[in-house]
Amino acid sequence: MAEARQYGDLATQLVTESRRSTATDTLLKYNDSLIRSILREQRQLEQVLQNALSDLTDPEFDGNNPSLLIYQTAILRNKRCLLAYHSHRLDRLRDLYWGSGGALPHILNDQDIRSKLSPHEVDFLKEYNSSVMDFRGEFSDELDITASITQPPKDLHVLVRVVRDCGVIQTELGTIDFKKGQRFMVRRADIEHLVVQGYLEEV
Repeated sequence: MAEARQYGDLATQLVTESRRSTATDTLLKYNDSLIRSILREQRQLEQVLQNALSDLTDPEFDGNNPSLLIYQTAILRNKRCLLAYHSHRLDRLRDLYWGSGGALPHILNDQDIRSKLSPHEVDFLKEYNSSVMDFRGEFSDELDITASITQPPKDLHVLVRVVRDCGVIQTELGTIDFKKGQRFMVRRADIEHLVVQGYLEEV
């Protein structure tokens, strides 16, 4: 015999998963199967509600049908849980984006992260990055909005050591080929995003 399940149980599982993600400070894999199950439940609820509403046209109906409230409440609760789940994931993706210094390729090339994202979340990150780059272009000479601002810099220039090869980068001093093990004195604003991404470290 199949286990009895109440309306809203699936949505509760989804919210519980979001709470677990927050508690462990990790991005869990997008739960596509659970989302689809909740959407199927939504369609069933809407059909049941529609059938219940058709009773209102029955001349013998006395106007007393508390099930209408139950179905409507279940539908709205499922919607809130779906919105909360997706809002939470978008917040985590934005944190991930800014935590990497706005390095979208670094995020999407990481197979561990990429495997946890839905195709729509990948599209969101690409569009978000495009919007940030457009905004950043308007202030490129005065301000780098992708740079870390956790602590004010002590010096304009900083000595860095290359931890991982990151190729040729255009800086205020010209182009520099950052190869592992080398050290450079460079303008902080030019390389701060590389420090955040883990390519360079301050000496």
